[in-house]
Amino acid sequence: MNSCRRLVYSDWSSGLNAVFSRVTQRTNCRRALGTAPSLSRSQSTAPKQAPGTHTGEKPRPRAIDLARKIQQEREKPAATEPPVSAQQKRVTELKRFSLQLQKVHPNVLAKHLHRSVLYQDKDVVVINKPYGVPVRDDSGVTSVSSVLPVLSNMMYGMKMKSYSELLPCLGLEKEAAGALLLARREEVVEHILNLHRNNQVQRKYWVITVGVPVPSEGVIDIPIIEREVTGSQPHYKMALSPIFKMNDAGDGVTKVRAHRQAHPAVTKYRVLDSSSGCSLVELQPFTGVKHQMRVHMALALGCPLIGDHKYSHWSKLAPQKLPDRVLGKLGLEQSKVRYLPLHLLAQQLTLPGSSQADISVSCPLPKYFSQTLNRLKLTPPNKKD
Repeated sequence: MNSCRRLVYSDWSSGLNAVFSRVTQRTNCRRALGTAPSLSRSQSTAPKQAPGTHTGEKPRPRAIDLARKIQQEREKPAATEPPVSAQQKRVTELKRFSLQLQKVHPNVLAKHLHRSVLYQDKDVVVINKPYGVPVRDDSGVTSVSSVLPVLSNMMYGMKMKSYSELLPCLGLEKEAAGALLLARREEVVEHILNLHRNNQVQRKYWVITVGVPVPSEGVIDIPIIEREVTGSQPHYKMALSPIFKMNDAGDGVTKVRAHRQAHPAVTKYRVLDSSSGCSLVELQPFTGVKHQMRVHMALALGCPLIGDHKYSHWSKLAPQKLPDRVLGKLGLEQSKVRYLPLHLLAQQLTLPGSSQADISVSCPLPKYFSQTLNRLKLTPPNKKD
């Protein structure tokens, strides 16, 4: 019995010692934790380092410093940018003048055409068509015809349909600029087409050519036909199909049989001014064959239009090759000639009026056209003394 009590007492005392040892360990831990705030307080009372001294972290920028930095960036002189050569400036000008209205929103083109109205009455409207914009296009590209309903609403508002309709009468090449005739009713279109077939609608064009036509004025009466150009890049071009050829003796001409697919083409021309190996020429077509004036000038007279990359070469598709003298005047290198737009301007339109005198409308020169005239020292008739 005493042995049992001794065993119980010894077990109880050993358990009590274990409890005391755990309490002692917890007390020591609490004391150790209690000293931590005092250490942090001692660190917080240490003197702060002045700005600019080495610390482990980068100081946060102040708002006033950021504002001063932005102001310094704005006040930097523009001379730090790389200089732009005269060649690059010239190419930029040509791109801006010739591409500014291509691939734009229809409303943008309609607003431009609204500002470019040259004449209007109850039957017709004459607008100044910009370079590079087609009159008609079925491929989905923005064209003059596609924005005519918008232009009509801008000009006349929501009036009667018969008075708010605009229809193109006579065509104009995509690469040409100048006076474009629109009709306000279907019957007016038919009337103007009848006048045109009877040569009662007079259209005069101004072109700038490479070379001087000889003689200085005349009439080109050579039919035109479409032919295939074979080679590495097969394509089609309009070509001359003359009905006369030199005889075997070389002292006269002989009439030959006309090709059945050839179209009669007649163009009157007159040199207005010439300088630097180039000319300002007035053209008056009496027929309406595709590319008629370009073919007659390039292939019949040997004076292609500046910017006519199609008919300056016959057997290949390549940018126009210009003489060094002309390149120097234009401020271009041969590698940049591809940016030259076609210098073909519908400058004047004259047609009989329905109840008044003849309607005659003149078109102002586009910027690229007038710049080329100035560079080549060519003077239009209305500016000569």
